[in-house]
Amino acid sequence: MTGTPWPVQAGPDAVAEQGRVCALAVRGVRDLQDVTAAHPELFDAAPFDPALLSSVATVVAFIAPWHTAAELRITTRTVLWVFAADWQVDYLARSADDVRQVVTDCLAVADGAAPPPGRHLARLLADLRDELETVPAFARLRPIWRDELARMLAAAAREWDWKNLPTDPTTGRRLPDLDRYLENADNSGSSFVNVTHWIATGDERTLALLTDLLDVGRGVQRVLRLVNDLATQDRDAEWGDLNALQLVDDPARVHSRLAELTARSRGDLAALAERCPRQAEYLHRQISFTSGFYELSDFWGPRGE
Repeated sequence: MTGTPWPVQAGPDAVAEQGRVCALAVRGVRDLQDVTAAHPELFDAAPFDPALLSSVATVVAFIAPWHTAAELRITTRTVLWVFAADWQVDYLARSADDVRQVVTDCLAVADGAAPPPGRHLARLLADLRDELETVPAFARLRPIWRDELARMLAAAAREWDWKNLPTDPTTGRRLPDLDRYLENADNSGSSFVNVTHWIATGDERTLALLTDLLDVGRGVQRVLRLVNDLATQDRDAEWGDLNALQLVDDPARVHSRLAELTARSRGDLAALAERCPRQAEYLHRQISFTSGFYELSDFWGPRGE
C-alpha cells in the first residue's frame, strides 16, 4: 500500500488523525489554487469560489485518507475538472452544437491530440492526461479511462438535450422518467473520477479488479446522484438544473429509491470488501461523506450574475 496506513491511531487520538486528514485537504486546496491560477478563463465564474476549492479538496482527503497529498493530486484535480465540465455544458453552452464541440474536443484530447486554441476545458484535461501518462498502468488502462470519459460526456450531452430540446410530439415527453434519469448518472462524473483515482494510485490487486470496482462504483454513483438531488432541489430550480424530484409526482418515490439503492450498494460493498477492502472502504466513504456534507452545505458557490 502507498501512503500512510489507515487508521493511524484510535481512541482519543482519532482527533489527531482527523487533523492530519484536514491537513491533506489544505494541501489539496493550495494545489487547486495553482490550477485555477493557471486556467483563469475556466474558473472566472462566481460559483468557483474559495469554498468550492476547499470542498473539493476536503471530500477527496476524507474518502481516501490513507494516501499522501502527492498521491491525491490527480484525483483532486480531476474532481475540479468535472465541475468545470459541468459548468461548460450546463450553463455556458447555448446550443447543441456547443455541447457537441465540448465532447469532440475532450475526446480528441483523450486520444492524444493537443487541445485546440482557446478551448480551456480541453487544455486542463490535456494536463491531466499528461500527468496520468507518467503512471505506468495508464498505457494499458487508457482505453478504460477514455471510455469512462466518453460515458460522462455523453450523459452530460443527453441531459442538456432533456433540458433544452422541444417536447417530443409523439410521446408528449421531454424529460426522462426516474429510471432513465438514474441510468444517466454518469453525467455526475463520479465514475470518471474513480477510474482516474484507481489508475493513478491503485496497486496491482486494485487494477486487476478495475472492471468490478467500476460496476460497484456505478451503483454508488446513483446513490450520490439522489443524495445530491434531495439536498439541492432549491438551487437546481433556481439554476434551471434537472433534479429527480421534478420527475415524480410524489417525493416519497425518490426517498424510497434512495433507500433501495443505498441498501443494494451496501450489500455490493460488503461483498467487494472480501476481495478489495481498501477500495470498498473508499466507495463506502463516498456515500457516508456525501450524505453528511449535504446536510449542511453545497459544493457550488453563489451563481452571481
